[in-house]
Amino acid sequence: MDALAGLPLAYSVRNIRVEPNLVLAPMEGVTDLTFRRLIRKIGGAGLTVTEFIASEGLRRGAEKMEEMARIDPDEHPVAIQIYGRDPTSMAEAAKIVQDLGADICDLNFGCPSKKVCAHSGGSALLKDPVLAQQIVRAVRAAITIPLTVKMRSGFDSTQRNCPDIAWMCQEEGAEAITIHWRTRADLYSGTRAVDKIAETKQRIKIPVIGNGDIVDFASAVAMFRDTGVDGVMIGRGAIKNPWVFKQVRAQMLGLPCPAVDAEEKRHVLVDYYESCRAWFRSDRGALGRMKKISNYFTHGLPYASELRTTILRSQSVDAAIEAVNMYFDNLAEWTARGGTNRLDGSVAEEGDAAPFA
Repeated sequence: MDALAGLPLAYSVRNIRVEPNLVLAPMEGVTDLTFRRLIRKIGGAGLTVTEFIASEGLRRGAEKMEEMARIDPDEHPVAIQIYGRDPTSMAEAAKIVQDLGADICDLNFGCPSKKVCAHSGGSALLKDPVLAQQIVRAVRAAITIPLTVKMRSGFDSTQRNCPDIAWMCQEEGAEAITIHWRTRADLYSGTRAVDKIAETKQRIKIPVIGNGDIVDFASAVAMFRDTGVDGVMIGRGAIKNPWVFKQVRAQMLGLPCPAVDAEEKRHVLVDYYESCRAWFRSDRGALGRMKKISNYFTHGLPYASELRTTILRSQSVDAAIEAVNMYFDNLAEWTARGGTNRLDGSVAEEGDAAPFA
């Protein structure tokens, strides 16, 4: 039963129930096991998806690819996403995905990176429907778990052919489709245009998930109502605000948006840092991931530009953690003296003298 003005609350991919119908997007260099654990700990996401993994590397047993495909025993439902251009390699990689315990095998027809597209993978497949069909057919024949496909609306503004590709995928046995409204040519910009997502939803029978610039309840509702999709996928919005799933879910149920105070932000950021330290083999690897996340995560915190700079210049995990704790200690003091503790961006970060050092 829908809770708020007709919004759907769940969908099923065959026997896999995705509830809440809010999905963590696959993001290169972000959605490794440490970040997915963070999202699951906070709550609100009904499905998590790994980084996209090269089918050739996974098939050959490359250690890095196997590590990227690692999932927790209690991480369900979870999809492992693979990409490539060779149907045989994709089918063999999909068998490994199934053997690893994934609930869903997801195919990447949407990555816009030059490296992936140069080898006819990712969104380049939108220009080659025949090869795309061969890949879906080969993978479907190789596995018994549900198969899904993630794509962009097209390769460029002249080839916004996702309704045709999605229909083909359905006919070849795919059981859900995720569509990002951007084309490959848009990369990470462009003007919002969700008409092709809506057209696809009208055309196919399997679930359609909408993706692109969903960062809060308002943008999630807009995607649902403008397209009729069964669920939404959140990517970069989850890096800046890992609570976005929990907050959107609550509001979809007609409940107040859960508040997030500075102390909770401190706890989550430090806990994530410690997880990175445990996951990576060196401080260098851990620091690289920490700096990437922190650049997004600290936006909206009062006067956090200096904190970002300090983290970016940190030479060890301990130094980064020390900087975070010092910042939040000072923030607590400033708040106690009457400073605002709002985390919605209402306090200027740039151009003003910091109220604390």
